[in-house]
Amino acid sequence: MISVDKKERLISLDVFRGITIAGMILVNNPGSWSNIYPPLQHASWHGCTPTDLIFPFFLFIVGVAITLSLSKRKSRGDDQSKLIANIFRRSLILFILGLIMSGFPFFDFSSIRIPGVLQRIAVVYLISSIMFLKLSVKAILYSAVLFLLLYWALLTLIPVPGIGAANLEKTTNISAWLDNLLLSGHLWRVTKVWDPEGILSTLPAIVSALIGILTGHWLQTKNDKTTKTVWLFVYGCILMLAGYIWDGWFPLNKSLWTSSYVLYTSGLALLFLAICYWFIDVKKIHWWVKPFQVYGLNAITVFFLSGLMARLLSLIKVMDSIGAEVSIKELLYSSLFLSWLSPINASLVWALTYVSIWLGLMWILYAKRIFIKV
Repeated sequence: MISVDKKERLISLDVFRGITIAGMILVNNPGSWSNIYPPLQHASWHGCTPTDLIFPFFLFIVGVAITLSLSKRKSRGDDQSKLIANIFRRSLILFILGLIMSGFPFFDFSSIRIPGVLQRIAVVYLISSIMFLKLSVKAILYSAVLFLLLYWALLTLIPVPGIGAANLEKTTNISAWLDNLLLSGHLWRVTKVWDPEGILSTLPAIVSALIGILTGHWLQTKNDKTTKTVWLFVYGCILMLAGYIWDGWFPLNKSLWTSSYVLYTSGLALLFLAICYWFIDVKKIHWWVKPFQVYGLNAITVFFLSGLMARLLSLIKVMDSIGAEVSIKELLYSSLFLSWLSPINASLVWALTYVSIWLGLMWILYAKRIFIKV
C-alpha cells in the first residue's frame, strides 16, 4: 500500500530504523566477501560484532512500533478480530516478500530457503502484535522472561535426538537438529543443515520485539522526557550487564539467538534509542537526521529492492575488455573501485556507494511523501 503519512511520529524511532536498515544494506553488500573489515562481519560463532547488532535492533524497533501504532486502537476498544486479521495480512505479505528474496530470480521451489530475515520479521511481528493486544504489560514481561529461560533450557539441558548430550555446536545443537528435521533442503545455502533464522531460535527473537513493546509502553507514560531518557539508559545498562553475565554460561551467539544475546543486544538498543531520543525528540537537534529518516520511512521497501538488485548485479553476465564473461557487479567493482583502491577499501567503498545510491532512490519517494507499507 502506498500512503502519504501525515500523523505525528516519534522521529528518533524513524532515525533509529533508518540507521539500522542502512547498516543492513552496508554489511550485506561488500564489493568482495573476501575483503571485509572485521566490524562489518558477523562473529564466526560465539561472540558479538557491530554487525550482529543490526537484526536484533530492527526487531526491537518493530516492538516499539507495535506499541505506538496499536495502543490507541487497543485502548479505544477497536474490533480486535479486524486488527488481528490486518496483522495476519501484513505478516503474510512480509513472509511472501522474504520467499521472493530467497527464490529470486529462478524460484526453484524444491530447494528455496524458507527461513530468512523478512520471514523472521513476519513471524515475530505476528506473535508479538497478538501478545500486545491480548496481554497486559506484566504478562508480556513475564512471557519474555519465560521464553528466554525456556530457550536456555532447551539448548543446554535437552539431549539432541540421535546425537547425544545437549550442546551449542553449529551442526549438532537441538535448534540445528529441528531445522534439519523439518526444513531439510530448504535451509541457508551456506550451511544446508542449519539456519541462522531457524525455527527454534525464533522464540528468543520474539523477546527482542517484546522488549521493544515494553519500551514503547514506557515512552507513552506521562513522565517527562528527561526522566524517560534517564530510565532508558538505566534499563539498557541493566540488560547489557545481564546479557554479559549470562554469556559466561550461555554464550552470546547471533546464529543461535541465545538468551544472553537477546538481553545484551536489547540493552544496547535501549541505549541507542535513548541517545536518539535525547538529541532528536528532547533537544530537537535535527540537522543530521534527514538521510536516516529517508531510509527509515521506507525501510522494508529499500531492504527488499536493494536485495533483489544486488542479486541481479551478480547474476547478469557481460563481456569485459578482454572478452571474458563476468557479472555486472564484478565489472563495475573492478573498473571503478579496485583500479585505484586496496581490495579491502574498494570493498568498503562499493558498499558505501550502494547505500548512497539507494538513499538517492528513496529520497525521491520521500520528496513525494510516498511511503510504501505492507
